[in-house]
Amino acid sequence: MAGHPHHIVQRGNDRQDIFRDDQDRRKYLDWLGELAAQFDVAVHAYVLMPNHVHLLVTPAGAAAMSGLMQALGRRYVRWFNDRHQRTGALWEGRFFSSLIEADRYLLACYRYIEMNPVRAGLVAAPVEYLWSSHRHHVGLKIDPLVSDLSLFWSIGNTPFDRQTAYKALFDQTSDPVELEGIRAAIRQSQALASTGFAAAAKIGQEHLPRTRPVGRPRKAQ
Repeated sequence: MAGHPHHIVQRGNDRQDIFRDDQDRRKYLDWLGELAAQFDVAVHAYVLMPNHVHLLVTPAGAAAMSGLMQALGRRYVRWFNDRHQRTGALWEGRFFSSLIEADRYLLACYRYIEMNPVRAGLVAAPVEYLWSSHRHHVGLKIDPLVSDLSLFWSIGNTPFDRQTAYKALFDQTSDPVELEGIRAAIRQSQALASTGFAAAAKIGQEHLPRTRPVGRPRKAQ
């Protein structure tokens, strides 16, 4: 839904690695920035895991998000296959996305995405992981890829205040119910939202032009 944030997950085919080294990761992020600008999609948070990616984005138009993911996926798989002398599919059949009700769940999604490396046991703290938006949000680097929503800016009046408030979010123990809610929403491609917001979003979606899913449909399990 245009103008609202979405949580996107795209996985490697059969859970295979989609990044083999830092050069792959840098290339993916470079193209993500270039194509996000081209398709008018704002990127708020991200993490590059070995075999999947999480993005938190807001598309300006109805087809912007699918256009971005199609173009990025095709460009990157050509690069990856050529560079690593391989053939065949790299991505799982399609990306998954979940519409986010920003007022209730935006900061929870920021935290969920940037805590992925910790939950996976790759690092002890999110600040140690170099391939996410976390270091930008806590003031350790300036990441030109990241463009935050007004709700993020409202957590503090100054950059220092915002960074302090943001760090405090990661000192809290994750709520298992919240985690499962985010996972279920992305798994089922449903809105992470209150009933009223989700119903309004569904009505809005019915008036948008239909687009075909990206990639091949998944086989029935």
